[in-house]
Amino acid sequence: MVISDIKAKKPLFQNKLDVGCFLLQRLFKSKNIPDLVLAAVILSLLVVGAVMVYSSSYVWAEYKYGDQFFYLKRQLLFCGVGLIGMLFFTVLPYNTWKKYSKLLLLACFLLLLIVLIPGIGMERGGAQSWIGIGAFSIQPSEFMKLGLIIYLSVYLSVNQKYITSFKNGFLPSLVLVFAAFGLIMLQPDLGTGVVLAATCMVMIFTAGARLSHFLGLAVIGLIGFLFLIVSAPYRISRITAFINPWEDPLGDGFQIIQSLYAVGPGGLMGLGLGDSIQKYFYLPEPQNDFIFSIVAEELGFLGGTFVISLFALLFWRGIKVALEAPDVYGKFLALGIVSMLSIQVMINISVVIGLIPVTGITLPFLSYGGSSLTLTLCSAGILLNISRFSRL
Repeated sequence: MVISDIKAKKPLFQNKLDVGCFLLQRLFKSKNIPDLVLAAVILSLLVVGAVMVYSSSYVWAEYKYGDQFFYLKRQLLFCGVGLIGMLFFTVLPYNTWKKYSKLLLLACFLLLLIVLIPGIGMERGGAQSWIGIGAFSIQPSEFMKLGLIIYLSVYLSVNQKYITSFKNGFLPSLVLVFAAFGLIMLQPDLGTGVVLAATCMVMIFTAGARLSHFLGLAVIGLIGFLFLIVSAPYRISRITAFINPWEDPLGDGFQIIQSLYAVGPGGLMGLGLGDSIQKYFYLPEPQNDFIFSIVAEELGFLGGTFVISLFALLFWRGIKVALEAPDVYGKFLALGIVSMLSIQVMINISVVIGLIPVTGITLPFLSYGGSSLTLTLCSAGILLNISRFSRL
């Protein structure tokens, strides 16, 4: 009996480094490279974010965990995972998501239902918005933001000619948005719900929906918003705290007062990197939603202006990508991602400087977080991929 000598096949990837090298090779061998200005802005925001997460959190980290680098190490881990995701999505053609848009949306809806199940969903800050996975957790509402943008981009690109019809175009898209918004509000998470709804409204309006439909929707939305406020006492407290935070300085007005105490003394040049006073147990967990307060306190008006300028540059390049995308689907997808990031930035900074009530929204690329940062970078990767095919 003759036994043939069969050589063992060598695996395509020996380790994670090989995967990274393969993606880089695919990216730079392509004739179309992504928008380098946009990529540089994203990386700059990540660097600023990592520095400010450490500067704002080392006091809390030392007190709670005995390790001043606790939050920084986790933030760098999230950045690493997010950057791998961003690189993957930059290489993978954005049209791929057309095929799986329905499946992705269904998975996002299932996650939003699962997080509401007692014993599975984790509660933080009064909202049951997380699902624990070992020492980490995921926030399904973050997945829904991207999943709905992808699906709505496909829907609008196919049905744009019907969007002026309330029954055949406007209403079906509205039902999806309200269904996702409703599930998010059951957690409840008004901030994320507002970002999701506002982003989708921008996309639908850009598709050519009638202004009269939006005016009717605005009336219904205002009534619904008032109902949401009245139905939850803590939301009423946030409104009154926004109007006059000094009426309850140790309660509902505490966060905004401490945020203003951080922003005000920063002046033109700031107190100096690492020299914040408010991070010493005045401003609760400043590495999260109120990280811009610490930016303004330590780096001053100039530092805050620099960060806002980076976001403005991100918005400008993102809009250029959307305008120059090669197809309608790519235009809507890029617009949706840019709108989501821009709306989130505007809400977060407005809260920090006291223009609107506290909503609990992170600052993209800067705030400490897992799901939020990772999904933001993956969204940025899709935007970079569209830029490879745009006529910039």
